[in-house]
Amino acid sequence: MISAKVRTLPAVAAAALLWLLAAGHPASAAPPDSAQIVIKDFMFAPNSLTVKAGSTVTWANKDDEPHSVVSDTGLFRSGAVDTDESFSFKFDKPGTYHFTCSIHPRMVGTIVVE
Repeated sequence: MISAKVRTLPAVAAAALLWLLAAGHPASAAPPDSAQIVIKDFMFAPNSLTVKAGSTVTWANKDDEPHSVVSDTGLFRSGAVDTDESFSFKFDKPGTYHFTCSIHPRMVGTIVVE
């Protein structure tokens, strides 16, 4: 005769596997939109980016010098972003947003929010 423990072990294992798969890939919770701009060689790359409203853009400094990210309208303004640090901003409204590095004003970029 097979014990109850042996018969339920496959059911428990299957339930655990389903739980792990569901936890790792939630079907109903889509991740928020995000995009990254890399700061390298005294440039923003890409220097023009199009995202959907509600997206978060992160600027990651991979340069050996500190940089900043400043909106020309004052909507967002980072402090000095040092090497391997980042700054993020969530764009809620459609529009075109121009930004620069206040430390190095020739560094410019644009975010288009649809």
